[in-house]
Amino acid sequence: MMTLTKRNGNNLSAIPALFDDFFASDLFNWGNSRYSALNATLPAVNIRETDANFEVEMAAPGMKKEDFKVELNGNHLLISSTNRNEKEDGHGGYSRKEFSYTSFQRSFTLPKDVVDEDRIEARYEDGVLRLSIPKREEARKKAPRLIEIS
Repeated sequence: MMTLTKRNGNNLSAIPALFDDFFASDLFNWGNSRYSALNATLPAVNIRETDANFEVEMAAPGMKKEDFKVELNGNHLLISSTNRNEKEDGHGGYSRKEFSYTSFQRSFTLPKDVVDEDRIEARYEDGVLRLSIPKREEARKKAPRLIEIS
């Protein structure tokens, strides 16, 4: 069955709906700019460079270490996750099954020929994924050396 709706030619009835959508959105919450239309979030990342290494921290509470995939391909670091949650309830002859899939992918380009790939370490604890990415010895900053003049 199809429902027909009468519309006025001036289309003024659409204006209140436009304002409702405008003010109902998260327009004024600029801090949530990493949110998609589905309110799925992209984990925040802190990156710090020291003389000896790069330190990466990714906030990802509620996950397990098995949920992550960390890859280094050349000088491209890729951190990703795919998670599947299912819940099944049965009450009073009715069955309900709710499921969700969440995934994210963050990629970073590290300086070329700087990273010691064999010594990269990752650990997940207290809702934070931490990576320590050591620099090669020749890429580390060295203290100034005094050169004697003869």
